Amino acid sequence: MRAQKPFYIEFIGNPMYNVLDIERIAEVAHADGVPQLVDNTFEAGGYLIRPIDHGADIVLHSAPSGLAIMERRWEEHAKRFPELVQPHPGYHGLCFVEAFGNVAYAYAVRTQAFRDVGGNASPFAAFLLIQGLETLSLRMERHTQNAFALANYLNNHPRVQWVSYPDIPSHPSYDLAKQYLKKDFGAVFSFIAKGGPDKSRKVVDSLQLANQLANVGDAKTLVITPCLYHAFAVKRF
Repeated sequence: MRAQKPFYIEFIGNPMYNVLDIERIAEVAHADGVPQLVDNTFEAGGYLIRPIDHGADIVLHSAPSGLAIMERRWEEHAKRFPELVQPHPGYHGLCFVEAFGNVAYAYAVRTQAFRDVGGNASPFAAFLLIQGLETLSLRMERHTQNAFALANYLNNHPRVQWVSYPDIPSHPSYDLAKQYLKKDFGAVFSFIAKGGPDKSRKVVDSLQLANQLANVGDAKTLVITPCLYHAFAVKRF
């Protein structure tokens, strides 16, 4: 791992929703001086878990403003991250580590990447994000309750072959999920109808209360067939 800069993982992966052992992976990464970057998309902006409390260095949340949290002593890794610990000519010799400490990376992204490349949210998008954060805990409580009820219903349905949800005892990551997820287990799950992809597509096309969309975290119930859309090239989940 000597050539690596970040060690990138998803805490809950898509579409199997396997849970990773953040603390063990962080130990491996930190032993070689590599920061651990955690994609926290399915954890609702930290509502389900805060990876930063379990050894992660960078946490990415799926939000219009591209949230990023950084807590690390960057001055210890001057050779690996010179852009953070050396004077920046574009900002009158500013050293991000000296000026911002453990949140140096967040400020570097904001002042350099967003300025030069773009990707920052519009004012109205930021306003909507703030509005949504006010009801995040209430919405996620309801979302996870509904997901748990539906996943258990399908898990016991005779025409369903398989259900993947971390709060089902048969899930391969059930023990890790219990260890890390103290509130709820997420609002997303996968299932396979007996009969293969064609049958699964027929089931999805027959739904009347769910919308076929690829995004997550909506106020609506969403459903998609991965093998026919974004994961069409994957032979096996």
